[in-house]
Amino acid sequence: MKLYDELVARGLIAQVTNEDEIREMVDNGKATFYIGFDPTADSLHVGHFMALCLMKRLQMAGNKPIALIGGGTAMIGDPSGRTDMRSMMTKETIDHNCACFKKQMERFIEFGEGKARMVNNADWLLDLNYVELLRDVGACFSVNNMLRAECYKQRMEKGLSFLEFNYMIMQSYDFYHLYQKYDCNMQFGGNDQWSNMLGGTELIRRKLGKDAHAMTITLLLNSEGKKMGKTAKGAVWLDPNKTSPFEFFQYWRNVADDDVLKCIRMLTFLPLEQINEMDKWEGSQLNRAKEILAYELTKLVHGDEEADKAREAAKALFGGGADDSNMPTTEILPEQLKDGKIAILDLMLACKLAPTKSEARRLVQQGGVFVDEEKVASIDVSFDAAQLSAGLKIRKGKKVFHKAILA
Repeated sequence: MKLYDELVARGLIAQVTNEDEIREMVDNGKATFYIGFDPTADSLHVGHFMALCLMKRLQMAGNKPIALIGGGTAMIGDPSGRTDMRSMMTKETIDHNCACFKKQMERFIEFGEGKARMVNNADWLLDLNYVELLRDVGACFSVNNMLRAECYKQRMEKGLSFLEFNYMIMQSYDFYHLYQKYDCNMQFGGNDQWSNMLGGTELIRRKLGKDAHAMTITLLLNSEGKKMGKTAKGAVWLDPNKTSPFEFFQYWRNVADDDVLKCIRMLTFLPLEQINEMDKWEGSQLNRAKEILAYELTKLVHGDEEADKAREAAKALFGGGADDSNMPTTEILPEQLKDGKIAILDLMLACKLAPTKSEARRLVQQGGVFVDEEKVASIDVSFDAAQLSAGLKIRKGKKVFHKAILA
């Protein structure tokens, strides 16, 4: 199976323009394509996973990726999928986030001469002259068409700032710039970006003529990929200091039964023939599929060693008898004990399982805290030095595990 057909079979393609040309270019390694990442945090999260994996697949087939970091567009803010205006970030914060993104992307993409390229649109957007931009680019955009775009329609009732209204023009200009400077002939993005991406394709044709070959393709990134990045407590980060490899493993180990094969197909590099065989799995076999998913993705992000450690720690939790030394652990200092003991609420704060004592109290009272798999029945429960020396396994809810041990 050739690459484009494989992308379709994996459920990655949502919409395209010029499908025959795109197929020919992608299959034969002729695409120089870009995907944009707005640096709104200091780490990528699993919502970016699909785009990163796609870049890796395409590069393996000989195509050239351009990772565009939105240091310039981040100063405006993308209104897509939002009901309110994004918080404004300082240039220093944006620059820091861009540097963090680059370090993480290097695990997925090979950068260097003749390989992948990383660019920051601050390098050209921040130097634009406003009046010149209006004359050069503004005339290529119809306000009526822009207001019909889904990313703007959903904001019109609550209010759309003129600042955000410019986002489509800025993103379109990115493609125009990359097309001219780096021969970038294709752009990929989530299906919530379709209007912005069409704007870039149209701008190239309006400025450079109808023969300019600029093509657009979208992924199921909004409806599938982006929701993967969110949990009830926020994003699942790729930075191990924000989400440990064990927590990352557990996140994927606990995906819904209906989503596990979809995630394996979209995000792993396992052969489709092997995945198609898993389509027949049901019942307890789905737990095996979840373990495969969690291991493959943890290995991709954090490497073989950390994936092995996370798997061993998970086995220890669920009765496999494996070594639990790889479980996230907090050392409790002797001076943190009062009269030789530490109360459950203080223990949860020390292990960062709750941000405040009131939140810890609520979790215990609602029956959501377990120590060594026994429900903590009262906020008055405490543990002594002997118990801590042996190590206490704390579970918050169904998915968050932690070990506390006396230092």
